[in-house]
Amino acid sequence: MAQVLIIGAGRAGTSMAAALTRAGISVDGPWGRGTNLREIPADVTTVIIATSDDAIGTVAAQLPVHPERVVLHLSGSLGVDVLRPHPRRGALHPLVPLPTTEIGAARLASGITFAVAGDSEAWTLVQRLNGTAVEVRDEDRVRYHAAACVAANHVVALLGHVERIAQSAGLPLDAFLALTRAAVDDVEHFGPERALTGPASRGDWSTLDRHLEALDPAERASYRAGVGMALELLTGKSPSLGHDEPVDDVPEVRSASGASLVS
Repeated sequence: MAQVLIIGAGRAGTSMAAALTRAGISVDGPWGRGTNLREIPADVTTVIIATSDDAIGTVAAQLPVHPERVVLHLSGSLGVDVLRPHPRRGALHPLVPLPTTEIGAARLASGITFAVAGDSEAWTLVQRLNGTAVEVRDEDRVRYHAAACVAANHVVALLGHVERIAQSAGLPLDAFLALTRAAVDDVEHFGPERALTGPASRGDWSTLDRHLEALDPAERASYRAGVGMALELLTGKSPSLGHDEPVDDVPEVRSASGASLVS
């Protein structure tokens, strides 16, 4: 007998369906487009909406309201109010990428963190998946999700930047991934400020200048943005970066061509 109904047949919905099934929970779905959302089986106690954020409110509005049925969504950026008028509502966002159903299902049950809110059933499902639940209030969820996007999506985009520059030097991206993994490990152990190394951290402006001069012009804006983030991280570290310019002047550092290194 079905206990959980999943609506949304994308990667999130199919991954969650597989993970919950492996955890011993009876799952109906995922339901995709064209299904009649008003015909919820009587044995469904929990509905999980795994659609895009823009569709969650519309889907919730089409579901019949039941006083005991829990309605959850998997969005990181939306609060539980989007699920009104359902009396038992909550949010359950897995803090992990779900690139395929198989990989996603394995990751969902691997002890990851879930951002939860609302009904206690969200916490119960996290426990069934052997995860860790952290409560993120509605008013904080957009900032939480922005941080999640930077942690995953922006890092992937940054590695695309690495790949293009590496290829211009005749090297594959794989040659640099151990460096990336080590840097992430250092952040975990020491924190971002102490983990930062490289020319920006030691005020080696001539090296940064030569980097910019050597790069394809199409890559310079992304590189400057990275230098800017490194210098922003360092401004709270000490009153001096180990060179003659005070911290307040760091954003004004310019290359030999007169272009700003960070803007």
